Amino acid sequence: MQSGGDFSNGFHGDHHRELELEDKQGPSLSSFGRAKKRSHAGARDPRGGLANVLRVSDQLGEHKSLETSESSPPPCTDFDVAYFHSYAHVGIHEEMIKDRARTETYREAIMQHQSLIEGKVVVDVGCGTGILSIFCAQAGAKRVYAVDASDIAVQAKEVVKANGLSDKVIVLHGRVEDVEIDEEVDVIISEWMGYMLLYESMLGSVITARDRWLKPGGLILPSHATLYMAPISHPDRYSHSIDFWRNVYGIDMSAMMQLAKQCAFEEPSVESISGENVLTWPEVVKHIDCKTIKIQELDSVTARYKFNSMMRAPMHGFAFWFDVEFSGPASSPAKNTSETSIASGSSSISPSGEVNQKKRTNPSDALVLSTSPESPPTHWQQTIVYFYDPIDVEQDQVIEGSVTLSQSKENKRFMNIHLEYSLVATLFHPFQFFFKFPPMLIL
Repeated sequence: MQSGGDFSNGFHGDHHRELELEDKQGPSLSSFGRAKKRSHAGARDPRGGLANVLRVSDQLGEHKSLETSESSPPPCTDFDVAYFHSYAHVGIHEEMIKDRARTETYREAIMQHQSLIEGKVVVDVGCGTGILSIFCAQAGAKRVYAVDASDIAVQAKEVVKANGLSDKVIVLHGRVEDVEIDEEVDVIISEWMGYMLLYESMLGSVITARDRWLKPGGLILPSHATLYMAPISHPDRYSHSIDFWRNVYGIDMSAMMQLAKQCAFEEPSVESISGENVLTWPEVVKHIDCKTIKIQELDSVTARYKFNSMMRAPMHGFAFWFDVEFSGPASSPAKNTSETSIASGSSSISPSGEVNQKKRTNPSDALVLSTSPESPPTHWQQTIVYFYDPIDVEQDQVIEGSVTLSQSKENKRFMNIHLEYSLVATLFHPFQFFFKFPPMLIL
């Protein structure tokens, strides 16, 4: 994925780090959206370069339902047009489909809930090539509305036809906010997650579909999602990108190191790490119940955290990952203890000071797709926010602070990240970061 240059995570000053940059103006897609989360090939940036675009909520205000249609859908902006256009690129869909952990988990979830899908009406939000719609049809769905605003819908219709499912799968080329479905639906399925869960997130479109068409007690797949974070140590990455310049074929190129830090670490990096890189138990940034979450909640997400380092090591930054759960309507999320594995997450402290525990059903009852460092790799990998320089932490040292993820007011397809942290019982003062995201660097 192409990396941009319109934000920085660099230190400015000795122990205080704060940076605010202006969002790019005009219909550029250097946004935090689904470019897709994903593709190295990238989507075409309207400015002429390659950029990866991520799907994010573009819904505003109240949304139309079957009962009330007083509010009109938000206008389709130039950002939206360029964003949807990027989804016509086959490489985006190829990468997602080839992610076996992703695609096979969705297929397993559909079959696991076959009794709730068979003979029912389904909406696939952001259907892409139509693969999830076809899985639902194969599971016995009475009718599937496959909705996508991208021109990939044209190919999806041909794929449906080639598989003899045109009588069951109806491809609707348009936004969820604009298309019309003249009946309530029993099931909503969507693969809406972006990097860091909410990067590009098209969860807003799922919420719109839910509020417009889903029957009371209907099924949403996935049903729940949880975003985690944890401090990490990654000396190999730092050595590969920075220390390399100390001696290049016997030449002292250390003068390049500051620029190298800016180029390597001024943007979040999407890459794979292992559980060995994680310094502490993770904490929950945001837990989402897709049946109850409101669009307004996506405007800004804030969480306080408090970590205890499990080892003495250099801390190079923070990692973010997520998992999603496929629970049926009868499943009731159960409280979790803080002594969980890195793959499953842990409790966290909310901005109000209350403990936020990951609400999750018993694994024997719910299928989970995880992007954690200890889980099978996915195209989402993990998202890393690196420091320019590592900070030494001691075993049992407390690392605390807060993180805020917010949608840009200028363009909701942008995401801002404000991260504050401090190391207790050291000489360090609190650090602050403020990012305005372009597409992230993919490694």
